[in-house]
Amino acid sequence: MKFKPIEIKAIELAKKKLKDVVLETELQYNARYSDALKSSIWFKREDLQKVRSFKIRGAYNKISSLNNEDKTKGVVCSSAGNHAQGVALSCNKLQIDGVIYMPTITPNQKIEQVKMFGGKYIEVRLEGDTYDDAFLAAKKYCELENKCFIHPFDDLKVIEGQATLALETICQSKNKIDYIFVPIGGGGLISGIISVFKQLSPETKIIGIEPFGAPSMKTSLEKNKIVTLSKIDPFVDGAAVKKIGEISFSYCKQFLDDIILVPEGKICQTILDMYNKDAIVVEPAGAIAIAALDYYKDEIKNKNVVCLVCGSNNDITRMSEIKEKALLFGNLKHYFVIKLPQRAGALKEFLTEILGPNDDITHFEYTKKNYREKGHAVVGLEIKHEKDLAPLIDRMKENGFYDEYLNNKESLGQILV
Repeated sequence: MKFKPIEIKAIELAKKKLKDVVLETELQYNARYSDALKSSIWFKREDLQKVRSFKIRGAYNKISSLNNEDKTKGVVCSSAGNHAQGVALSCNKLQIDGVIYMPTITPNQKIEQVKMFGGKYIEVRLEGDTYDDAFLAAKKYCELENKCFIHPFDDLKVIEGQATLALETICQSKNKIDYIFVPIGGGGLISGIISVFKQLSPETKIIGIEPFGAPSMKTSLEKNKIVTLSKIDPFVDGAAVKKIGEISFSYCKQFLDDIILVPEGKICQTILDMYNKDAIVVEPAGAIAIAALDYYKDEIKNKNVVCLVCGSNNDITRMSEIKEKALLFGNLKHYFVIKLPQRAGALKEFLTEILGPNDDITHFEYTKKNYREKGHAVVGLEIKHEKDLAPLIDRMKENGFYDEYLNNKESLGQILV
């Protein structure tokens, strides 16, 4: 089924409805990325919204449009975190009761924020391991209780609200926008961007971005039908869904100029760079559009480019995992099983003869078994330069320490990392 872009008049009405609820967030020039890519790179800072993501736009527009009967019954939603906060704040402002289903793996920071924004008007229920699990539980509850479901992305009223972001962006940009990089989860945000840009700035190239571990839109476009993925990596929790929406599939099939998959490790490195070099805190989904710029560096040279920074609800307790994934992606963190002779001085030999001056042991697990000539240890090593890996492995092999490389052993890696 084909969907036409939402009329600009409807989006302008949504903008008026939202004017006392959402901030007109800054379109911010980033000199560091602009210099590195020889382009003009601008960040649309939706991470600066009160709920620290764009989701309040769609949630409030939808809930405020309900009739009195549906408002009285109360609303239900499912969310990996950001839509939940938008629904929670909307319920609080409109004094409507809401039940919010979230995956059990949702960062605690997002859960607490939802409770804070919703106050006495919302109840949080944790269900399943992914957004899709929470979605099914929420839909079942809606049917049983006859309540209105506030879809996070596959709803025209929600998309109208998200599209107000695009109106702002076009008005704020002093020059023609050549490219806009947009995160894709279920597809509500990119549907709003497409609706506005294809009518008001049709020459702008719209580039959709998905995490490598959850390519639901890319797979669906390649198959020419909506595909439900059997398995996804939920790490980029704000953009990892097994199944996209019908509306966004239609829009992307008709109007999307390209789609890029970005590895989770690359996203993590971008999070660290933005924090350390730009003093900007973003969640994985908020960094994904910026992480994709490197893959388009030739095309965007000397162009005017906008990246949507869609959210900053990042739990600080995840930073060690983020650093680990970034190091693994950069080939700077490596895990091995080594053979360690069970004699005095063997470990000292490994430290002094095998490791380079800049190599650092970050993990070491060993149990001595006296009846064996050699024991095995699991060792994690952080190196300073990618080129240091091959000589390190050569030294381990030449001196009889090398047994097995674990970075490409997915099941073992998940235990260690």
